[in-house]
Amino acid sequence: MDLALCSLIPTFSSLSFSSNISSKTTQTLSISRSRLFSDAFPLRKSLSHSAIVASSSSMAAASISAVPYLEGMSLEKYVKSRLPGGFAAQKIIGTGRRKCAIARVVLQEGTGKFVINYRDAKEYLQGNPLWLQYIRTPLVTLGYETNYDVFIKAHGGGLSGQAQAISLGIARALLKMSENHRAPLRKEGLLTRDSRVVERKKVGLKKARKAPQYSKR
Repeated sequence: MDLALCSLIPTFSSLSFSSNISSKTTQTLSISRSRLFSDAFPLRKSLSHSAIVASSSSMAAASISAVPYLEGMSLEKYVKSRLPGGFAAQKIIGTGRRKCAIARVVLQEGTGKFVINYRDAKEYLQGNPLWLQYIRTPLVTLGYETNYDVFIKAHGGGLSGQAQAISLGIARALLKMSENHRAPLRKEGLLTRDSRVVERKKVGLKKARKAPQYSKR
């Protein structure tokens, strides 16, 4: 019996030793895990804070760039503040005509904005690329597309006629600024008044020249 007990004692001691080791390892693992989370948490917190700040700043920049020059006022008030005394009191002004459309154009130093009848040009011309090209061509020809703001009053005719009248008005206003602008504008045909208009209807005809169908019997 004593021999059996003596043989069991070292096994019990080895078991207790291994249990001590396992408890120590679990403690160290738990400590290292807690330290890892404690070290990573402020980094995650700082990253989330920086991401929030960056997103808020980008949203603010987008809201500012959407309306860069109005600053809370309507477009009509903005135009009137830029043109004291109205269109007729301005120095650099040009008048253009096409068909039944008449456009009065004022140029001022700026960044290349176009305002037609107190509305943005893209909105007024319904985003039509051809009509927008008409009004930009005189400034692009001289390389002034980002140097001047253009304020326009247009009436009569349709949008196509108004766009071509605006083009002639801008070209004439640029000619008032300097006589040196005449040659490049003339070369592009921007100073020529297009005199074509719709021909009047004739009596006995359906339109200007269209006749009713002829019947022999």
